[in-house]
Amino acid sequence: MYTTLLPTVIKTTHEIKSAFLKRTVELDIYSPEHLLGNETVNLLLLNDGQDLPEMDMENMLSDLYEKWSIEPTVVIGIKAGEERVLEYGVAGKPDFKKRGSKAQAYTDFVIKELMPYVQREVNVTINGKRAFAGFSLGGLTAFDIAWNNDNYFDAVGVFSGSFWWRKKDLNAGYTDDDRILHQLIRDTEGKPAVKFWLMTGTNDELADRNQNFIIDSIDDTIDVVKELMKKGYQRPNDIFYYEMVGGKHNVPTWGKVMPKFLEWAFGRKLKA
Repeated sequence: MYTTLLPTVIKTTHEIKSAFLKRTVELDIYSPEHLLGNETVNLLLLNDGQDLPEMDMENMLSDLYEKWSIEPTVVIGIKAGEERVLEYGVAGKPDFKKRGSKAQAYTDFVIKELMPYVQREVNVTINGKRAFAGFSLGGLTAFDIAWNNDNYFDAVGVFSGSFWWRKKDLNAGYTDDDRILHQLIRDTEGKPAVKFWLMTGTNDELADRNQNFIIDSIDDTIDVVKELMKKGYQRPNDIFYYEMVGGKHNVPTWGKVMPKFLEWAFGRKLKA
């Protein structure tokens, strides 16, 4: 007879003094405790970690463990700072308003400061998948960092991603070729070893640039899927797209679909 223990979720708050961002970054870490020691343990980084309490992340994880839906996973909520719109974005490619001008510094923080900190401070061995996810502009940022650092991340999750990120304003001769993330995918040599979970809500926004009766957030996300497929990624093995009917650009919507992402990224494998 085998003894089976359910992981217990322990939330702790940490601070990192970042040399790259020149500020103190606050983290909420949700760790699985009471493990036997032979489990696969995954890692999830989440931008806009200040939103996780509203999603009730602690109880969400506990519920998924009770249902045996996911493997033990360390979830790290990275709380955004006052310069969020400067630190988030595509590294080295600010938008037309110069937002994202510190995105390279944020990337350096994640790779060179946060990842070593996790390895030192988290008291379980992370031996499974590593994913990065985010909401809105934080989702764009997670995509960019995972795309360019596939030696660190296996998967990326984007909730209502700001894939509209563009180098020209709409009234300055904009075309869809001015979308920065789509261009990044096209310009990248090779095919990063990453899997993608992309989500939009049908009520994310009202804007419809090309007046095709499809809101821009859905258009832009579907076009990301198309660019990925041109690279050779396949659905559904490499790309999962979820369109939530009635979903809005807000934390309650993202909280409702978060369990679906967690099950996709870290679902428990049935053993024969």
